[in-house]
Amino acid sequence: MKPVAPEKLIEIDLAEVGKTALAAGILARLVRPGDVLALWGDLGAGKTTFARGFIAALRPDEDAVPSPTFTLVQTYPVSIDGHATDIWHFDLYRLKHAEEAYEIGIEEAFANGISLIEWPDRLGSLLPRTRLDVTLAPGSGPDSRRLILAGDKAWAARLGPAEELLRGVAGV
Repeated sequence: MKPVAPEKLIEIDLAEVGKTALAAGILARLVRPGDVLALWGDLGAGKTTFARGFIAALRPDEDAVPSPTFTLVQTYPVSIDGHATDIWHFDLYRLKHAEEAYEIGIEEAFANGISLIEWPDRLGSLLPRTRLDVTLAPGSGPDSRRLILAGDKAWAARLGPAEELLRGVAGV
């Protein structure tokens, strides 16, 4: 269950896995240090595919983006508008208690980095209220995914110019 119900901003059907990565790449160009993207979806929904596409858009030289299922977090240095920061890719599936996230640097990620969080429900009340919720669910076709973006007014303003690009990726 999501601890906050932000406003739904965009909902599109992505016809195939590759389009999930393309949509993530569009969103990657909108982020700033301190941003949190909570990746929601069932096992196999495409959260890691989304994260890989997001990271690849900001780090095209990165050969492999492993899932942090066992390490819980991977970091990737990037430059956003000329400022050095890190993408923190968290997979919190194995977290037993929200407080364990402090041990893997969640506070630093929230303060200075860009956080991609798979299984954000594991954070409970530690999950920031100001965030972009990225939900991936089964789509209308066998290989498609439904992408739902929800956030506050600040995210609505940032997503506005990108909505046409996202709908273009989806073929809408």
